Amino acid sequence: MISVITGKNKKNLSGNQVHDRNAILKEANKRLASNPKDTQALTALADLHFAEQNYPQAMKTYGILLGLCATNSRLDEQKINLNFGLSAMKAKVWSEAYKSLTIARTKEPENFEINSSLGVLEYRRKNYEKSVAYLHQALKSVSNDHDSQRYCGLSLYKLRRFNEAVGYLRNSATGHPDDKEILFALARSLYELSQMEQALKIFSHLRADPDWGPSSALYSGTVNKQKKEYEKAIMDFEIGLKHKQIAEDVLLELKYRLADCYNQISELDKALGELNDLYGINPKYKDVDIQRKKIKELTGNRNLQTYLISPISEFITLCRRLTLMLFPKTRIKVVDISVHKNEFIDILAEVKARKWEDLIVFRFYREEGKVGDFSVRELYAHVKEVHAGRGFCITAGEFSDEANQFVEARLIDLLPKEKLMKLLNKLKTSSQPSANAL
Repeated sequence: MISVITGKNKKNLSGNQVHDRNAILKEANKRLASNPKDTQALTALADLHFAEQNYPQAMKTYGILLGLCATNSRLDEQKINLNFGLSAMKAKVWSEAYKSLTIARTKEPENFEINSSLGVLEYRRKNYEKSVAYLHQALKSVSNDHDSQRYCGLSLYKLRRFNEAVGYLRNSATGHPDDKEILFALARSLYELSQMEQALKIFSHLRADPDWGPSSALYSGTVNKQKKEYEKAIMDFEIGLKHKQIAEDVLLELKYRLADCYNQISELDKALGELNDLYGINPKYKDVDIQRKKIKELTGNRNLQTYLISPISEFITLCRRLTLMLFPKTRIKVVDISVHKNEFIDILAEVKARKWEDLIVFRFYREEGKVGDFSVRELYAHVKEVHAGRGFCITAGEFSDEANQFVEARLIDLLPKEKLMKLLNKLKTSSQPSANAL
């Protein structure tokens, strides 16, 4: 007498319990030797393999049974097709699993195992919308299933539906704290939702992981950089760069942001070293060549360093000296200094020469970008507001054509970087201000 498997229990054809799997195999093989299409023997073997998680053999045997369904109406085609699909799923034969489970779902659209498995398969096929639909259906039946929670969260993350993804990812991570992919996706979702402190905590935890470490270090460093905690950001980026296996795009961005952090704390030699490495890997990456030239220029001109990146107090001192360079052989009395974030400062000064005197506004822009006509118009309005007779606008960048056109008939002088550099170079020759009063 041959046995069949129901769930995890081994029973014979009469329904009696059987514990000897060898007896099942012996009887089934004996019957198959005389009749390779013996459906009872094949079903017993398939169910045994399935119960014992020998999924490749289960898939093979269920596959034979599927071929016999057309000529044997007594076979349960739905069950065989379902078990074949689940076996293929476990055996990682994805295409066969997808085909059989899709067919099985036409008769059991609310079956948990079918919906959960199809959700995972659609995720693997990058059909994330379909994956979410299947997994939502599965979770209606078993709300705490880890795989369904996991892949639903990952699919929503891939769809950039971060707010929805967080709940599933957090639930999945709670039950499986060693699942680094889930932790990274959760941290990225929190990052995109501007929940920076929570994201930073997870990214920092993942920095040492060989797979997710480089990207995690990049993001943790970016968060610290945004907070202007440059020393912490530098440590993050350096940890990321210590990994042996780093995707090139991550490697390039780690070095680029590390160089910028060094630049922010005025460690220009280190910044230049990172930029040179970056240039050697990919000379066309972002504006790396421009940044290299800028750092080289800064290292060769201390006054330019002060103008662009030194603390605001040093910048103000330098700008006061520059006003003297603009009006030599005069007496200058500073009336007011106003600081506008770290973008520019205004110096209002009384300038007295032998034959004239005037109230003048000096505006110094730190950025190296282009100053447009809106900024120049705003300066002109400020000059009129304080009843000054003239205005100077000095920048480390350049002025737009519209800005130059605006000042043609007005008492506003524009000094782009070329003229600023001449003034800064003159300051090199003397470390002390002239005798003019400040």
